[in-house]
Amino acid sequence: MGYSNNQITCRGCGAPLDISDRECKFCGGPVNITSIQSVYDMAMPQINKYANSYRKELAQDPDNLETNKAIAFCYLKLKLYDKALPFFEKAVEDNFDDADLYLYTAVCMLKGKRPFMHQKKTIDRAIEYANSACMVENKGIFHYFLAYLKYDYYAMKGLRLNPDYSAELSFAKQIGISETDLIILFETLGTQRPVGNGF
Repeated sequence: MGYSNNQITCRGCGAPLDISDRECKFCGGPVNITSIQSVYDMAMPQINKYANSYRKELAQDPDNLETNKAIAFCYLKLKLYDKALPFFEKAVEDNFDDADLYLYTAVCMLKGKRPFMHQKKTIDRAIEYANSACMVENKGIFHYFLAYLKYDYYAMKGLRLNPDYSAELSFAKQIGISETDLIILFETLGTQRPVGNGF
């Protein structure tokens, strides 16, 4: 993204924008990617343009928090979990009070597979990240994801864990979860949402 005075260039279409713009007036894309919602409705070619722009910026400034976060969301939307993971880990390291970063770091660790398919140490680490997200911000979707991890790995394998998935799931519902958040979560995970058992 080129800067001059109060002008910037859109990462998606290259159009000139004012530095105060949040969205491109020409292509409708976000000026900066800051969340999974920023890339959720983007077409793959547009996401690739953004990712290329962020790659160039990281070559100049590899420690830029916002750029690491942005490229991580680009790769995650492309389901390139292995590529996204180190950028999420770097972003978490530099900004430990952003709950979404913890959530999506854990999502990347699953690499598009159900928790059941992973080794225990991977799931335990993902649970640590999900717990961190819950500690930073008490959102229903974070507790729901934690319940999903515990259910699909521990409960499905007949292993005990305290608190178990049902306690997390109950708490998630008590706080509230939007259907949109659930759709985005499971599309990003690349797995199907559980049916039954309270889910």
